[in-house]
Amino acid sequence: MLKYLFPVALLSFFTAQAQQSALPLVKTTSFRADTVRITKFGAVADGVTANTAAFQQAIEAATKAGGGVVLVPRGHWLTGPITMRSNVNLHLAPGALVQFSNRREDYQLIKTNWEGLDAVRNQPLIYGQNLENVAITGHGIFDGAGEAWQMVQKGRLTEAEWKRQVASGGVLNDKQDRWYPTAQSLKGTTVKEPGVLTPEKQRVEDFADLKDYLRPDFLVLDNCRRILLDGCTYQNSPAWTLHPMRSQDVIVRNVNVLNGPYTPNTDALDLESCKNGLVENSTFSVGDDAICIKSGRNEQGRQRAMPTENFIIRNCTVYRAHGGFVIGSEMSGGARNIYVSNLTFMGTDIGLRFKTTRGRGGVVENIFIDGVDMKDIGGEAILFDMYYMIKDPAPQVAGSKERPVSPAKPVDEGTPQFRGISMRNITCNGARTALLVRGLPEMSIKDISLENATLQADKGLVCIEADHIRLKNVTLLTRNTDPVMEVHNSRNITLDGIKYTPNAAVLLRVSGPEKAKDVRLLGTDVTKAKVGVEYGEKVKKSAVATK
Repeated sequence: MLKYLFPVALLSFFTAQAQQSALPLVKTTSFRADTVRITKFGAVADGVTANTAAFQQAIEAATKAGGGVVLVPRGHWLTGPITMRSNVNLHLAPGALVQFSNRREDYQLIKTNWEGLDAVRNQPLIYGQNLENVAITGHGIFDGAGEAWQMVQKGRLTEAEWKRQVASGGVLNDKQDRWYPTAQSLKGTTVKEPGVLTPEKQRVEDFADLKDYLRPDFLVLDNCRRILLDGCTYQNSPAWTLHPMRSQDVIVRNVNVLNGPYTPNTDALDLESCKNGLVENSTFSVGDDAICIKSGRNEQGRQRAMPTENFIIRNCTVYRAHGGFVIGSEMSGGARNIYVSNLTFMGTDIGLRFKTTRGRGGVVENIFIDGVDMKDIGGEAILFDMYYMIKDPAPQVAGSKERPVSPAKPVDEGTPQFRGISMRNITCNGARTALLVRGLPEMSIKDISLENATLQADKGLVCIEADHIRLKNVTLLTRNTDPVMEVHNSRNITLDGIKYTPNAAVLLRVSGPEKAKDVRLLGTDVTKAKVGVEYGEKVKKSAVATK
């Protein structure tokens, strides 16, 4: 009888709440009270003395004693890379600044995984593999010395800043518009997929000539169980910042990740092929994506077959990033059962970002998002795109309202899927596009709903190659009203209770005669638009129902 008591939208919300409550409990860390100070092993807080050995000796002593807390007191501690151990909580006291070395020779090349592929990289600044019960906690700061590794674009600096950068050493590219720390760093840009292991290159030493290009992640915990990252600021990362990978029972809370706005590949948090976790009460401002869900790339990711699943992500703020909350593009192992709530994005390039491309494969499903507020978004407030990093094979001709035919390809194991994604209570003040859905001709984006949203943007809805898309109680306040909503090559589209800019030129345009059908415009006052529904060439009027 429940279906007669509540609207369908409320039913889906209650279903999501019930499913969330049924998620597996995240197993938490627990440590012995014993505390080991790094000063016991000769650490000196002068910002000059290398304390790498002292950090490592303290960690080894703690784990040998059965675990406990390794305390970093207030002070300025210079160190090289740190290797974590099971049953150890590395704890930064208030006022502790851990400065990682800017000497690239302090970091060794290792076999690892990068952007979803087996690869060789410089060892992470903080690293752990095959561990159980491991934590990094406290109130201090980790600084990753990212400037020792990163390329700098001339266009991002003032003339005076650029001159100082060039005078500091390093090398320039042929165009003289990009600065690299070393010739090796520049050489890496000329190699296809640098660092990726191949049948011809399987040894670490095979990549020695590219070492400076293969920037380390800040923190990698690989194949670990019961992880806690609580408190602390991680800043100035050489590459990805927080990267739990192939791990289970992951808790990230109260952290700050701060990287420069133009620093390449400095994702804040990458949850890659992780199972069961919680992310909450954290702040991110970075040069790439912020909160990222990943699971491997292409065939390797599909063979790994480890989706990121069973996560709650809530109460976080993103100031600068390419995307605020992101799934992909390395999602070949899939993603599912992820519950997102109470996020704020300010100044990100894209807000909610779902990205993939042909060849990835993988299924993204059962994603529930409730409560996201955005301001000053550079691109799309909400984006579902299956053409990531690929030019549209059939771009729209300038001045034409008709979209050219995009050829389909055979569906195979490399065909990605987005389906079963619910969003509600969303606001955006300023974006280029409110909602863009762009599937493949051979694989529509399916079962997407957006409810209770107010989106201010230049453009409203653009929906291409989609099936079963539902907007309910959505306000689209757009500058471009020709049209407010475009639906192309899509079917089973429900637009219910849509509000829009008064006196709009065209409220809804439907095109693509080969697929356009079952488009429903319900509970919407079409009289406030000069044209309520505009039909593309050869589209039958029966394709759209208004009520």
